Amino acid sequence: MIMKKDELTLNPEAFALAVLGGNLKEANEENKTYIKRQLTLYLEALLVAQDFNGLEESQLEAVREAKKNQILEKLIERRYS
Repeated sequence: MIMKKDELTLNPEAFALAVLGGNLKEANEENKTYIKRQLTLYLEALLVAQDFNGLEESQLEAVREAKKNQILEKLIERRYS
C-alpha cells in the first residue's frame, strides 16, 4: 500500500499475495482444486486492487477539479466585485 497526502493506492501484486495467505487448503481438498482456487483468487484480487486504484485516481481528479473551480470562482468574484 502506497500513501501520498490525500491518496491511497494498493500494490495489486502485494495485495493479491496477502489475500492468498489467508486462503488455506482444506483437509480433503485435492491439490489441483486448491491450485485452481488459489489462481482464481489471485487474479480476482489483482483486478479488485486495480479497480480500487482506478477509482481512487478518478475520485482524486474530481476533487482536484472541484477545488480548482472553487478557486477560479472566488478569483472571478473578487475581480468583478
